[in-house]
Amino acid sequence: MGRPVIGITAYVERASWGRWVDVPGALVPHRYVRQVEEAGGIAIVIPPRPDFDDGTALEIVARLDGVILAGGVDVAPELYADERHASVQASRPDRDSTELAIARATAGTDVPLLGICRGMQVMAVAAGGLLEQHVPDRVGHDEHSPAPATYGNHAVRTVAGTRLAEILGEEADVPSYHHQSVLTHPGYEASAWADDGTLEAMEDPDAFFRLAVQWHPEVGTDPRLFRALVEAAATSR
Repeated sequence: MGRPVIGITAYVERASWGRWVDVPGALVPHRYVRQVEEAGGIAIVIPPRPDFDDGTALEIVARLDGVILAGGVDVAPELYADERHASVQASRPDRDSTELAIARATAGTDVPLLGICRGMQVMAVAAGGLLEQHVPDRVGHDEHSPAPATYGNHAVRTVAGTRLAEILGEEADVPSYHHQSVLTHPGYEASAWADDGTLEAMEDPDAFFRLAVQWHPEVGTDPRLFRALVEAAATSR
């Protein structure tokens, strides 16, 4: 049947290339594409749109074998009924509406899904969960996001018996860039933690493959999460 097709959510950003300067483009860091391709899949970019709804999400998901909810800016706190912390980034309503709809659509159809950083937070919010808006307020350090455009690195410990533990083993060193995390996650079970008590991964034990991590595996050298997604996508279709 050929290689599985994996959709990756993206931004619409003003960009420049060649003689074209400051024009809107559908953008996703190429590391995501490379990881999917090296894992044996075909990568497709899913651009956001402000009028994205559940029907559109179902149409798109029906044409895909798997989905990655990619990293990005903070989810709007209003979507989980919380007051906005001063550190929260300017919201991107197009990405919020698009990715929340895709999270719901993949849950309803059991299309394999991997959430990465923001993607994990989107999955939690779509399920009715809450986010911690500024992790340093609790942990007292910036290890998870040490400086602008600079990834941190730290250990995570997986939870025995989870799908993530099967993929990564008991512990892994991961590249990290986030100042928010998931507090509550209805329908998901915790599958990894940082030493400071930050939730680092969650998964749906009843789904075929529905897993999310708070770190950024696309910038690391460990391909196992992408291989697991592509294998699940190939099997489930």
